[in-house]
Amino acid sequence: MWKGYVDGKQTLTQLAAKHDRSHVWIRDKLDAVSVAAQALTPQKTVVIVDTTFWGHDYGVCVFRSHDLKKNIWWHEVESERMAHYQYGRNILEEKGWHFSAAVVDGRRGFLAVFKDIPVQLCQFHQIKQVTKYLTRKPKTEAGQELRALVLTLTKTDEATFTAALAAWHAKWGTFIEEKTVNEFLNGKKKWYYTHKKLRSAYRSLKTNLPYLFTYLKYPELHIPNTTNDLDGSFSALKKKLAVHHGLRKDRRYKLISQLLKNAR
Repeated sequence: MWKGYVDGKQTLTQLAAKHDRSHVWIRDKLDAVSVAAQALTPQKTVVIVDTTFWGHDYGVCVFRSHDLKKNIWWHEVESERMAHYQYGRNILEEKGWHFSAAVVDGRRGFLAVFKDIPVQLCQFHQIKQVTKYLTRKPKTEAGQELRALVLTLTKTDEATFTAALAAWHAKWGTFIEEKTVNEFLNGKKKWYYTHKKLRSAYRSLKTNLPYLFTYLKYPELHIPNTTNDLDGSFSALKKKLAVHHGLRKDRRYKLISQLLKNAR
């Protein structure tokens, strides 16, 4: 019944009809099931880390071994904080895991958590970050050129991209530094960057550039350039969990744990 509930996406009502029992009886049987701990041998691995959320105040922080294609640790959280990732790393290393590299989204705090190993920032998250600033259809020519450039991120190397970004800035550097001044009735003046979002998009790329091509610097580690492996796990998890809406918190986490344990 638990397997049908988790993998078969059968609801309590469907299981009750199948076994000719009440849904309360089915629920009690499922409540009695315990999710066994992940039985994996601690080893050296490239780890992908991220947190997925349901609403604003409930999420699960997950560490995934890229080499094993298995989730190796997860923990309920109310918000995304670097302390959660440090906590997860400490627990796993105490168990004997050794991280050769980490793949993360664009949050800068990760660099402190994994400062002693190579860190790859997810290139797709970087593209999404720039798109958030520029939209998919930038209005300015500078924005259009920067968006076209960032879309090459997954198909190029660090030297080529760095040169292209420098060329873009040489052409548009003065433009993104333009300021607009507002004069108020009391005579006071206040200025702001005229193309603030475009400037932020460029600064994001410039700041993250040292960590966008880590995977090419350590070919022997086989580091992925995105967090897609874990994101796919999250996507499948949410689709299966959506079938069982309205679960009590402890039941929801047990189901999440089983799905994360099963994820390939």
